[in-house]
Amino acid sequence: MKDIPRDRLRIIDANLNRIGEGLRVLEEFARLSLNDAALTRQLKDMRHRMLTIDTGMQARLLQARDAGGDIGADMASPGQDNPRDVPEAIVANARRVQESLRVMEELAKDGRLSLDSDTYKEARFALYTIEKELLARLLRHDKAKRLAGLYVIIDTAFLRGRDAVAVAGQVIRGGAKVLQLRAKGYPARDFLDIAAGIKKACAEQDILFIVNDSLEVALAVEADGLHVGRDDLPADIARRWLPIDKLLGVSVRTAAEAERARSDGADYLGVGSIYATATKDSEVVGPGRLAEIKRAVDLPLAAIGGINKGTLAAVMRSGAVAAAVISAVMGTADVEGATRELVAIIDEVHHE
Repeated sequence: MKDIPRDRLRIIDANLNRIGEGLRVLEEFARLSLNDAALTRQLKDMRHRMLTIDTGMQARLLQARDAGGDIGADMASPGQDNPRDVPEAIVANARRVQESLRVMEELAKDGRLSLDSDTYKEARFALYTIEKELLARLLRHDKAKRLAGLYVIIDTAFLRGRDAVAVAGQVIRGGAKVLQLRAKGYPARDFLDIAAGIKKACAEQDILFIVNDSLEVALAVEADGLHVGRDDLPADIARRWLPIDKLLGVSVRTAAEAERARSDGADYLGVGSIYATATKDSEVVGPGRLAEIKRAVDLPLAAIGGINKGTLAAVMRSGAVAAAVISAVMGTADVEGATRELVAIIDEVHHE
């Protein structure tokens, strides 16, 4: 190995350490916060690949190391020690790794070093994509955890002259955790006005608000997410256009459809029709399908179809984290009371 200046070796050593440390932080979030095997594997493989150098070079780096004499060790940037949340930690560590990869990319061009510049360049560009995906998943992770309990769909076909925003208020007071607005065939302007009113009511009570089918309305009112069915906008296209912090729900009937939806970027799945329902002419899959899909994909499942006071407990025991209802609430004269009664059943199952 040709003679390499000690200062060059110190720079390499410092940047390899930063790369390893930063990638390990990202890997731990992917593994322990998200339980995402694919992202964890990508980050782990990158970390091992970047830190694997020949033993001769490793010995030279250790010999050149002088942590005590590093004049930058005690230098702090403004705001460096300020408290930060998980997304900020992701960005900070990704940037740290990317900067160090850029340094290594330049240093590796020195012919005296047995390093490949293109390896670091490729890793840097790969990390840009991994950072985006990891940040997106984490931003939606906490929101997805709130998708639980009673999920009420405000279907305009069931309003029968009632004000949709007022009905939403009754549902919220009854204890529903998630509201979805479905307005099939409604003029876009009316759909938008109703969605804006319900979004405001949900935001005031920290309730998740999902828009059915209409990407443009979901974007316009800054809903918490969009739900698409089999005949709606394809999930992969919806995921591409939704902001990274917005949830995407996808209707599925089989484990194969669930796996495809997961690959397309779904954050949760609407499974059904669990029982026969007059709301939609859908294939009945039964509560057993929930357990089957739960084994296939690690995503929250919202059961839908024919769920009422008599069937709700069985659905929740079958693996659903949420139960979506329409007529069981919208079809009653006392919307708030019906909602409260269903919420009580769910609470009772949770306390079993």
